[in-house]
Amino acid sequence: MNDRPIHILMIDDDEDDFFLVTELLQDISPGQYLLEWAPTYQKGLAAIEESTHDVLLVDYRLGPNTGIDILRRLNEMPHQPPVIMLTGKGDYNIDREAMQAGAYDYLVKGEMTADLLERSIRYALDEFNHRRSIEESEKKYYGIFEKAHDLIVLADCDRNIIDANPAALRTLHYSREQILKLHLRDLFISKEQSENFLDNICNSGIANSQEYDFKTADNKKLVVLINAVMLDEAAQIFLCVIQDITDKKREEQEKQHQEKFVITGRIARVIAHEVRNPLTNILLAVSQFKEEEQVVANDDTLMYTDIIERNCTRINQLITELLHSTRMIELHVEPHGINALIEKALLLSNDRLQLNEMRVEKDLVAPDVMINADEEKVVIAFLNIIINAIEAMVPGKGVLTITTALSQDKVKLMIRDNGSGIAEDKLARLFDPFYTSKAKGTGLGLTSTQNILLNHKGTIHVDSEQGKGSVFTIAIPVLG
Repeated sequence: MNDRPIHILMIDDDEDDFFLVTELLQDISPGQYLLEWAPTYQKGLAAIEESTHDVLLVDYRLGPNTGIDILRRLNEMPHQPPVIMLTGKGDYNIDREAMQAGAYDYLVKGEMTADLLERSIRYALDEFNHRRSIEESEKKYYGIFEKAHDLIVLADCDRNIIDANPAALRTLHYSREQILKLHLRDLFISKEQSENFLDNICNSGIANSQEYDFKTADNKKLVVLINAVMLDEAAQIFLCVIQDITDKKREEQEKQHQEKFVITGRIARVIAHEVRNPLTNILLAVSQFKEEEQVVANDDTLMYTDIIERNCTRINQLITELLHSTRMIELHVEPHGINALIEKALLLSNDRLQLNEMRVEKDLVAPDVMINADEEKVVIAFLNIIINAIEAMVPGKGVLTITTALSQDKVKLMIRDNGSGIAEDKLARLFDPFYTSKAKGTGLGLTSTQNILLNHKGTIHVDSEQGKGSVFTIAIPVLG
């Protein structure tokens, strides 16, 4: 105890009981306790509201009211000091009712002694401080839980989700009621990943930081980093701190694409220089060789020389296309609306869409967002993606979805199809020169598209799932 007297309010309609308690407190330690008396229920409530007390001694019988009524009123107040209930005689039902209503202890007046009263007061104060400490800790950690930017999910080894903080609900697009009905494995895209995570946390009690693929309520893929720790071994309850690193991973991939593009351009220039010189010599030699009389007179020889010429020309053409698709291009930029540009690309692809009986759904930002763009080149870039989407979809069943949205200082264009999708191992090579799955494709269309967008300081990213389709997301800086 500190040097300040313990301030006690006694609410009791019997003055003799007040004098008795006063004497008992004096016997314990004079000056240690400061006792105030309220002889009625109403005066007791007024005294509680007017000043702060350390402990309340409340008689169970208070005229038409009871000490239980005092406890109930206290529960509505911000300051709730510990209450010791005083009863005229031992009554188990009254004792139980008082403790359930929030009393810290109870004393039978006829059996009260100085030692018993002191013990009860000390117990009530210790218990009050203990409960307040727990409440403060709960508030502190609940505040962290509620306000944390990272996703926090509480779950158990039966795969039940026990709780989730607001950040988790916002990011995963669930309401609290919805997420509590899920199993933890429902958040993972891969069943194998979910089982691996649960094995780690439930068997070792800790799951070190590791990447996993999550899905939101609307089936959007998220790349997350999960740290988990077991909170209750007996109940097998663990806490997951989940960091959404989708944007970070995407930025890393875009940076890798840009670096890869620069390297590819350098290689293309080296190839062009090293291959074109000998190629030119071969073509000159073949041209002279074809003028020889023996060659002119021999059909087989002419056929072979034509094959050489034709393939040398083809090689030269491929080198030219490679250089065009990977070199920095000269732009003639002017302000254009992103919606207007995609509408022009759709107009150019309209015949193919109608021929294949495909539906176009649009959700375009309003008003249109202006960007600095070379109209001809950007429309070609958009058209390349649209044509790829058309070719990936089944005629008569294809749905092409075009969405534009403003995101901070960039405008995003999403071109989605419900086609066959792209295998995971092929996504990484999608923008590589000459990489194609088409029988007659050159494999330079998407390389050229990427080049155009990079020259506009934009980015392009692809998400795909086999059997469900692909979505190309393009981000271009908004005109400042």
